[in-house]
Amino acid sequence: MLHIEQMVFNPFQENTYIVYADNGDCAIVDPGMLFEHEQEQLVEKISRLKVVPRLLLQTHLHVDHVLGSRFVSEKYGLELMAHEADEFLIGQTRNMAAAFGMDIDEDPPAPVHKLRDGDLVKIGDVSFEVMHIPGHSPGGIVFYSPDEKVLLAGDVLFKGSIGRSDLPGGNQHELIDGIKKRLLVLPDDVIVYPGHGPLTTIGEERSTNPFLQ
Repeated sequence: MLHIEQMVFNPFQENTYIVYADNGDCAIVDPGMLFEHEQEQLVEKISRLKVVPRLLLQTHLHVDHVLGSRFVSEKYGLELMAHEADEFLIGQTRNMAAAFGMDIDEDPPAPVHKLRDGDLVKIGDVSFEVMHIPGHSPGGIVFYSPDEKVLLAGDVLFKGSIGRSDLPGGNQHELIDGIKKRLLVLPDDVIVYPGHGPLTTIGEERSTNPFLQ
């Protein structure tokens, strides 16, 4: 069985997820901690849950989703896993942070494990399929568990909205096409865990999302 804890960090109100299985193995997805007290909150949560971080997963590499990646990598000895098409964003992180009034000492680590469409990622006995859905960023991916009916959607799909496509490498047509062909065909009761905002379901977004009608 899968368990998911949502934490909200940094001025962008980014959703960081701790995803763990019954055996205590966990993945940290899109760590967005900017401040020291946010780092402490993550560590305390992991300690309280009595889970062991095994994976550092990134749905994409925009600044708000990687602010805590170096901390997590060094704290737990994890190597960053992401799609290679977003790797160019790593070197822009400090400048992007500064543009939004945020000060960070150094860029996050580059991805060591390059995830591709169709790859499987395991957390305990739960498997997630990697689905490449570009358009918000060139290397945007989601993680889908058909058995658990869980979709870790990053900034691809939100409750009542979709990811912005006006950033470098973005493409709205590509994003909407990918959502319709890859995500809206999933079962209605799949729970969507987005990169910002509240949870939703595939059925709700198929019926009500104004960008997808």
